Amino acid sequence: MAHGLFNVEELLEGVKQQRDEIRVQMHLAKAEAQQEWEEMEQKWEQLSSKAEEVGNEAADASKDIYEASKLVADEIKRGYERIRKRLTD
Repeated sequence: MAHGLFNVEELLEGVKQQRDEIRVQMHLAKAEAQQEWEEMEQKWEQLSSKAEEVGNEAADASKDIYEASKLVADEIKRGYERIRKRLTD
């Protein structure tokens, strides 16, 4: 019987170790997602501000600003997708 109990304790210890490792990984993934969220929020603020400028500027200059804003918007969108993936994995 003692041999069987030892195997169960060993099994439980292995499962506990795996559980603890996963918990740390989940915490790190959430921390990474939070950091990326903050970066995307800063970019969002810049993009929103730039969009106001586009509305106030002449049509010829606004094309360049539009193209630059589109690139930033695409980057923000990809960042949000990465965050969503980290939070749902």
